Amino acid sequence: MEKSCNCDRRSFLVLLLHLLPLFLSSLSAPAEPTQPPSHDEQSQIISRFQQYLQIDTTQPSPDYQTSTRFIISQAESLSLQSRVIEFVEAKPVVLLKWPGSDPSLPSVLLNSHTDVVAFEDSKWTHPPLAGYVDERGNVSGFRPKRSLYLSFVPDEEIGGNDGAKKLAYSDVFRDMNVGIVLDEGLPSQNENYRLFYAEKAPWWLMIKSNGAPGHGAKLYDNSAMENLFKSIETIRRFRASQFDLLKAGLKSEGEVVSVNMVFLKAGTPSPTFKQKATSHDDLGRPLVTATDSSNPWWILMEEAIKKANGKIGKPEIFSGATDARYFQQLGLPAIGFQPMANTPFLLHDHNEFLNKKEYLRGIEVYESIIKAYTSYVPPGRDGVSRDEL
Repeated sequence: MEKSCNCDRRSFLVLLLHLLPLFLSSLSAPAEPTQPPSHDEQSQIISRFQQYLQIDTTQPSPDYQTSTRFIISQAESLSLQSRVIEFVEAKPVVLLKWPGSDPSLPSVLLNSHTDVVAFEDSKWTHPPLAGYVDERGNVSGFRPKRSLYLSFVPDEEIGGNDGAKKLAYSDVFRDMNVGIVLDEGLPSQNENYRLFYAEKAPWWLMIKSNGAPGHGAKLYDNSAMENLFKSIETIRRFRASQFDLLKAGLKSEGEVVSVNMVFLKAGTPSPTFKQKATSHDDLGRPLVTATDSSNPWWILMEEAIKKANGKIGKPEIFSGATDARYFQQLGLPAIGFQPMANTPFLLHDHNEFLNKKEYLRGIEVYESIIKAYTSYVPPGRDGVSRDEL
């Protein structure tokens, strides 16, 4: 009986482990018809995955130095160009580059983050840093026309301000001449891969209520606490209306506004009232990547997935915020994608895992996408057409 394997993992946001096997085969293989990976090659691919997962990059004290050394060692073994930049001390951004034959064409960027959220070791069947594999479980001779970059950035799990944001607004990024960004996606519980063209914009809202000062032994109209409760109740009703749409199946998680109160601070150790009020919000404009024929990158993505015998669900809005927003703020198209079909949604949950077959299958899908993206030449310029990819 054929065995399948499940790989326990801290996070599925490690594009490196999908892509390095592709580079290994494509840069070192002779120019001959593509063959599926042998059993030994598959074992090596899974072994690299396990090595990466064993590096502890959990917040709030991620071991970025060890993860950086691992990524650089892999790049050196494949003769890829590499660069480490610290926009913020001790928070390295790692850039890998596969130079294209036509540097005048905008490049392709695949972005990933190296940090993960903290976990409760006791609630995992196998230690999450073990990269455990249980019992259940080439683009040969290809040379890209466009340069391909891989970026590994810190601190996505805590907002990305010292990682992707610093990179996006740097001279380094400007010189990369990026035309399209691929960032993280989410697993699908069925056979259809999920593609994300937008994501929720975070809106941090702080309400400070205002009321007349006075003694706590007396009753007052419009006290600070009373006014605060009015605001909270208004927000609660709106939250309930959004939740009802979700429960009824009328909207997806990405299409509703998620509202959650994260802290409440009220009262003083004094029997008197002293209040004044301010409010603050940080709301970004909607950032959307086109999903029709006006965006060749979206069409190329769909065609490449189908060419790899993959299936696609309807375009979605990502239910949270990712590093992709920093690149979209610059006007760049960004697509969220992760080739994980038939995989339970266990984002940041205990016993998060990826099946071995799905992992290896995802590499094949990435091969198709990377070849399509890095070979694309706009109409009117010399080069191959999409039909030739």
